Amino acid sequence: MSELTLYSYFRSSCSYRVRLALALKELPFATRAVHLLRNGGEQHAQDYQQHNPQALVPTLLDGQRTLTQSLAIIEYLDECHPEPPLLPGDARERAYVRALAQLLACDIQPLNNLRVLEWLKQDFGANQEQVSNWYQHWVTEGFEAFELLLESHYLAGNCCYGDSPTLADICLIPQVYNALRFDCDLATTPRLFDIYQYCVTLPAFKAAAPENQPDAES
Repeated sequence: MSELTLYSYFRSSCSYRVRLALALKELPFATRAVHLLRNGGEQHAQDYQQHNPQALVPTLLDGQRTLTQSLAIIEYLDECHPEPPLLPGDARERAYVRALAQLLACDIQPLNNLRVLEWLKQDFGANQEQVSNWYQHWVTEGFEAFELLLESHYLAGNCCYGDSPTLADICLIPQVYNALRFDCDLATTPRLFDIYQYCVTLPAFKAAAPENQPDAES
């Protein structure tokens, strides 16, 4: 097996997702920290952009292969290392799990990405309260839709799909972690929060948690 190297920032929800996939599959990897705030953002350094022209994290190096975009990386890992599977065997249920994951990763997270929040401050003059309101609005709207999907499909157990983590949980837990940092009210999404509370007790989720990373800061 090629050596895996993950360019990551401990609080990045996208990096967190990939760390979760690596931990669930028990794949060893080396961490290369990319601090998104220090010195104007280390992701903008020329040597890093040679790996990732978007100047985003994560980036995964697998031998001579360079992979970007967290969902693409996770599905690559799932195909190369199929146990434990991160997607169901049934095509319709795979589509459902992917829909849950993409609701979080494609509809909520991009609107609340660090570069978007910084843009609101720098170019639109938003203060911290307004930025927080923006963040909370999109989290609440997305989480309430996610909750309705969980309730209507009757497929959730301890996790979003049954009792074992899938791609949906890999995307959910980082999003809830950050939502709690921004004081989002999760009272209207109790099923979602129950899944979060269960998953964070699992060894792989503990290992991937931001506070347990080599670049973690208080």
